[in-house]
Amino acid sequence: MGILAKRRALGFGACALASSLWGCGFFFGKIALAEMGVAHMVLYRFLFAMVPLAPLLVTHRPRLNMREWGVLGMAAFLGVPVQFLLQFYGLSLTTVSHASLMVGTMPVILAVGATLFAHERMDRVGWVALVGSTCGAALIALGGHAVGGATMGGDLLVVVSLVIALFWILMNKQLMERHSAVVVTAYGLLLGTLMLMVWVPVRYGMPPVAGVSLKAWLALAASGVLCTATTTLLWNWGLTQVPASQAGVLLNMEPLIGSLLGVFALGERLGPKAWVGGGLILAAAVTLTTRSKTRVREQMPVT
Repeated sequence: MGILAKRRALGFGACALASSLWGCGFFFGKIALAEMGVAHMVLYRFLFAMVPLAPLLVTHRPRLNMREWGVLGMAAFLGVPVQFLLQFYGLSLTTVSHASLMVGTMPVILAVGATLFAHERMDRVGWVALVGSTCGAALIALGGHAVGGATMGGDLLVVVSLVIALFWILMNKQLMERHSAVVVTAYGLLLGTLMLMVWVPVRYGMPPVAGVSLKAWLALAASGVLCTATTTLLWNWGLTQVPASQAGVLLNMEPLIGSLLGVFALGERLGPKAWVGGGLILAAAVTLTTRSKTRVREQMPVT
């Protein structure tokens, strides 16, 4: 296996691991939401995320120009306060299974966005894998028997947050053409966390400290360190090795992991549809990483 093939395989592996860890985010979020509001939960999540990222701010100095700082600031605004406040407010109105189903639409959103804005062109095999993976995510979510009720409003808010996440991903990918994934990740999340630190206390009051259980603190720490800092580093580095449209298929590992957590942690049952869906996701991931080829189209010269 050549060097490029190895780096491509590692890139897919990083994106798959990131997506798997993201699959735990709704689970940990539900635990914390039982004891605090959405905005305070999101703020704590990113404060915990900055703990392992803080040393990287010292060891990796940014070399961004003013325009690039503007792009990073806009990406941070969309990707942190806007995306996460909408997404977890939606989660508070729906179930983990329904939220996972909505996340299953993200690969389609990302593939279309990468085609329109990032000049990527995925081949027929890639699109077939994309459709199969998304169908698998839908089967998994529909195959589980969720506890509690779901609302259309909550589901739609999750979808809106995913559309916003598209622009966060593509702007980060643009910046990583000239800067390291570590710099884009660490400083992007720092800017987003600072925005939350300003907005949340002013709008919702100071976050609670007393009365929060150890279980909730552990869930917040896990969501910050594992589901935010680690995932974003892995995902952004993976995007430097593989096209965004191909990496998007691996996002469907998230509903797969979410469904497994539902079975073993929340007592949900998975029917035959969910097992078939898991098989579709794995088959699509294998097909994508071994057979699909994505080309980057040349941009028209500006006159």
